[in-house]
Amino acid sequence: MKIALMDSGTGLLAAAAAMRRLRPDADLVLSSDPDGMPWGPRTPDDVAEHALAVARAAAAHAPDALIVACNTASVHALPALRAELEPAVPVIGTVPAIKPAAAGGGPVAIWATPATTGSPYQRDLIERFAHGVDVTGVPCPGLADAVEQADEAAIDAAVAAAALRTPEEVRSVVLGCTHYELVAERIRAALQQPGAPALVLHGSAEAVAAQALRRIGAEPAPAAAPTGRVTVLLSGRPGALPAEALAYAEGRMLAASPAGTADALTR
Repeated sequence: MKIALMDSGTGLLAAAAAMRRLRPDADLVLSSDPDGMPWGPRTPDDVAEHALAVARAAAAHAPDALIVACNTASVHALPALRAELEPAVPVIGTVPAIKPAAAGGGPVAIWATPATTGSPYQRDLIERFAHGVDVTGVPCPGLADAVEQADEAAIDAAVAAAALRTPEEVRSVVLGCTHYELVAERIRAALQQPGAPALVLHGSAEAVAAQALRRIGAEPAPAAAPTGRVTVLLSGRPGALPAEALAYAEGRMLAASPAGTADALTR
């Protein structure tokens, strides 16, 4: 089994680690775009162009499925990716976990990039899945970039600033950018009120990994032998996980896997 994941940068680490936990025997292809990041400020057409290039590089390794581990690319490029790759390669997008968060009642906060907060895309998800629930959109300027750069001081500053914009009564937070899942415990620590019930954080990594397995008719097998290899593609070039990725437990887990090679360019 081979699963590819794509993002502009290290946002794919959380979903890749989730897949590694579900299927330690699966080979992973991690395709990112260091030459073109960040994607957030780009126009929708530009995002789609870069996402297609990253996806094509991954698809050359003949994966059984491709996870778009990026909210921005899922919003702007998913139709183009599916039109080009499916049905040969199922494409699984990432959707903020608004539905499960709203199912627990409010109040709910959605931490997302400034471009996503207040966007028609997010408003539609709230209307569809959280109608009648008290939802606050919290823009988090600079947080994704700080996580990408593993800049500890910048992460702390961005988290603290977003926490100040989050209502104190919030008990459930949607992490609406895949990068944020890498610093989930810092977010929890910044938001947890003394004496209040434990804050619930809702990420997408586990759900998207499980959905990828369902799409290819595979079952989770967390007890499988850890034989899966990891192949890293950097703007289409074979490479290694960047040093910044190793700042996170997810990156260190993946770096400990056997290295993949470019030996399987066709099925």
